[in-house]
Amino acid sequence: MNFDRNTVIGFVLLALLFFGYFYILNTEQSEVRQRQAREQFVRDSLAAAQAPAVDSKKLVRDSILADSVERLVQAGSFKPSTDSTAQLFTLENKQIKVQFTTRGGHINQIQLKDYRGSDSQWVRLGGAAQDGLTYPVKTGADRTAMTDALHFAFLDSGRTADGISFIRFRLTGTDATTYIDHRFQLPAEGYLISQSISVNGVERLVDDRTLRTQWDYTALKQEQDLTFEKQNTQVGYIENGEFDYHTIGQSSDRKWEGSVEWIGIRQRFFLGALIAPTKFSKGEIAWTDTSTTNVAQATAGMLLPLNNQGVAELQYYYGPSDFHTLKKYDLGLENIVNLGQGVYAFVRPLNRYVILPIYEFFRGLSGANLGLAILLLTLFIRLLISPLTYTSYLSGAKMKALRPEIAKLKEKFGDDRQGMSMEQMKLFREAGVNPLGGCIPALLQIPIFFALFSFFNSEVTLRGASFLWAHDLSTYDAPINFGFSIPLLGSHLSLFNVLAAATSFLISWYSMSMTPDQDNPMLKYMPYIFPVFLLFFFNQLPAGLTWYYTVSNLMTLGLQFIIQRYIIDHDKILAQIELNRKKPKTKSKWQERLEQAQDQQKRLSERKSGK
Repeated sequence: MNFDRNTVIGFVLLALLFFGYFYILNTEQSEVRQRQAREQFVRDSLAAAQAPAVDSKKLVRDSILADSVERLVQAGSFKPSTDSTAQLFTLENKQIKVQFTTRGGHINQIQLKDYRGSDSQWVRLGGAAQDGLTYPVKTGADRTAMTDALHFAFLDSGRTADGISFIRFRLTGTDATTYIDHRFQLPAEGYLISQSISVNGVERLVDDRTLRTQWDYTALKQEQDLTFEKQNTQVGYIENGEFDYHTIGQSSDRKWEGSVEWIGIRQRFFLGALIAPTKFSKGEIAWTDTSTTNVAQATAGMLLPLNNQGVAELQYYYGPSDFHTLKKYDLGLENIVNLGQGVYAFVRPLNRYVILPIYEFFRGLSGANLGLAILLLTLFIRLLISPLTYTSYLSGAKMKALRPEIAKLKEKFGDDRQGMSMEQMKLFREAGVNPLGGCIPALLQIPIFFALFSFFNSEVTLRGASFLWAHDLSTYDAPINFGFSIPLLGSHLSLFNVLAAATSFLISWYSMSMTPDQDNPMLKYMPYIFPVFLLFFFNQLPAGLTWYYTVSNLMTLGLQFIIQRYIIDHDKILAQIELNRKKPKTKSKWQERLEQAQDQQKRLSERKSGK
């Protein structure tokens, strides 16, 4: 921590940067919610105004009857699916349980055995009525039907010698040589499901030997704070070998003309992805986030070519958005984990190669106590930046040693700020003191802040981990609930956030007491700015992150006291300053130009005051 004016100004700028980031983020989300609410209101109003008075029960009966007739007509030579004939089958391994339906012969829903929801049941991915993969097939002359409206028969299932589970469904027409097989495989471990689509009689069933697939996926609410979960939900994909993503709420669709390897929806801690090993030729995806119970609903239309044998391969990933888990599949899925994206992509290497490995190491040491792992991570990071910390403290000590002489310059120049500035720069140069010596190390720590912000918002192991009074380190701790919402603060008060703000205040207060410029009115209120900022804008952040800052601040307070009292020799600093003054000084061209500009400005000011 720096104790001079420039360092304090640096922290003011840092606080403003953080304030601006969170203010813009909250404003964007608020505008999106308001726009969606207005659009929904308009749609509901128009529907209410235009809809004639009808018997709702009769309407439902007529709709069901019309749907049944339409299925019979469109199914043609294939057997149509009905709710009464749909059967459910399951495959499972150590990590997931996959449910299949004969209605369309596709995946119905997935349950993750290692993760629990708010109801203490296994986390469920997908499972909405429209979810699953479907595509159109020709059912007769000028007739087509989507496969999710057709009945697939269960053929067989089993397990291979190497532990791979499989299940097979078949859609058969009146002609026994015309059929479609869906074969699914699930490994003994892992989250990657494989599907093989075999079309016998391709020319009679599919145009251009291409499946026009439609994949529907509903990202169900999994976390305590739906708004925060939506802010951290993205649609990601790899097109022509390059990864890209879109945050829901900022856009609502994307089209591709090039080849696409996979598309996925990541909802902070979980990912649902559709993968084409042979690549989709083109496609598009659209999504909405207007629901108050779901995070998002996405529909992707992708072109999938069949090979010469009429076969197409697909894979599905339904599981945690965990960097190491996704990395082992070698599909580029790990790119969607937010270890630093967009303008903050520069912190991704820091997270990937430093913070994440060290956290994993300490997590292994601490076992289930992830609060302890975060504490050890904090100690490591503070040790890592200790050279910067010491440099900052040393600079502050030098500035403090010059405080008496700065006070004399103030008395000499009074309100002449120009003259005061020139003499102060001269004093710093003679004493060999860099006025930015403490500010620069502080600013170099900004990447660490943004890296940790991304890390704690994406680290799935924190989900459901309790520590002290916090029941879940991946979301805010809320021991205090107001029962009403306060602007910017919310309806609760995070105790870890209060501790982080309080310790930040103590750091600022102690630092201000050590600054050489005690009379600057702007710096007088500095101790209150950043802590208040923390209190309001960090209240929604994960408890793991605010716990980290609490520990870090306590360490800062301790280091400030120890270094200032027992490590830095103030008498030695004064002696070194006097020694520096006796050395001959050489001015750089920049210093010469700066002094010339200041001298010119001073003479101009004197002439104006003389008039």
